[in-house]
Amino acid sequence: MRAFQYAAPTTKEQAAALLGTRWEDAAILAGGMDLVSQMKDNLAAPRRVVDIKGIQEFSGIQYSQQTGLRLGALVTLEQLREHAEVRNRYPALMQAAEGITSSQMRNRGTVGGDLVQRPRCWYFRNGFGLVAKPDSARPPGTEDDSRYFSILGNDGPAAFVNPSSLAPALIALGANVRLYSASGTREVPLEQFFTIPKTEAERENVLQPNEILMEVLVPAGSWRTATYEVRQKEGLDWPLVAASVALDMNGSTVRAARVVLGQVAPIPWRSPEAEQLLSGKAIQEDTARAAGQAAVQKAKPFSKNAYKVQLARVAVKRALLRALQGGA
Repeated sequence: MRAFQYAAPTTKEQAAALLGTRWEDAAILAGGMDLVSQMKDNLAAPRRVVDIKGIQEFSGIQYSQQTGLRLGALVTLEQLREHAEVRNRYPALMQAAEGITSSQMRNRGTVGGDLVQRPRCWYFRNGFGLVAKPDSARPPGTEDDSRYFSILGNDGPAAFVNPSSLAPALIALGANVRLYSASGTREVPLEQFFTIPKTEAERENVLQPNEILMEVLVPAGSWRTATYEVRQKEGLDWPLVAASVALDMNGSTVRAARVVLGQVAPIPWRSPEAEQLLSGKAIQEDTARAAGQAAVQKAKPFSKNAYKVQLARVAVKRALLRALQGGA
């Protein structure tokens, strides 16, 4: 790990003043689950580390029936999982947090950190880059070991998968993120927060080097929600595929649906095909199965990850059936 300056501001204004205009100028430290490992592996070498854990404004969970749910960026995954209103009103979010089986990770990792973590791609983490080089037609690793790569959104130079556990559920819930810099705040729909980089100079989201993700805002609503993950093992690991759904019901009929897949594309992947198929229908086994099929109709797997197509079908189907049962 290279030498760096350490700063521990107590206000967001102090924190913003310590950031720079380039990623190498400064990095935000919250739980440290990702940043520290990046620095140890020489994937990140910020000149300054800005520890924001002492900024109270970035903490806390608030809920009201009028405005919905507010999650401070420093809320830990365990705090999220244990919060009564989250468990009762946002089962998809609680289930996504419970999918992180390590108590150490849940107690240290934060909501903000989960959303802005870098990809867990083996090739990226071993220094081979994140996207295809200008002189290469294929992203790194796709011709070698593509088992954990994307099956959607991979037409360009990127084949990694977005690693966030919470993002699919939050997008299904219509969440926004609030970003802060010395110039003020801006609010971005979480669905538009994530991007697919085309070059190594680009990041996987719209966050700028001088900005801090300060909170997540989930609007009020009466959606039925659920998350379903398919994992290789029950121990700590990222899922192979995840699906989060939100259903606006009119009796037994779907008035509107949101279906978002995780771990299948460089961004959390919303499926308008599945959503359109569900509109105006009752959720039954065959309807849920058809929605799963629709969600992957544009999938383009690589040589060793075609199994993800079937897993995605199953994840969507089971998430829908779980949501119909109240998220249980």
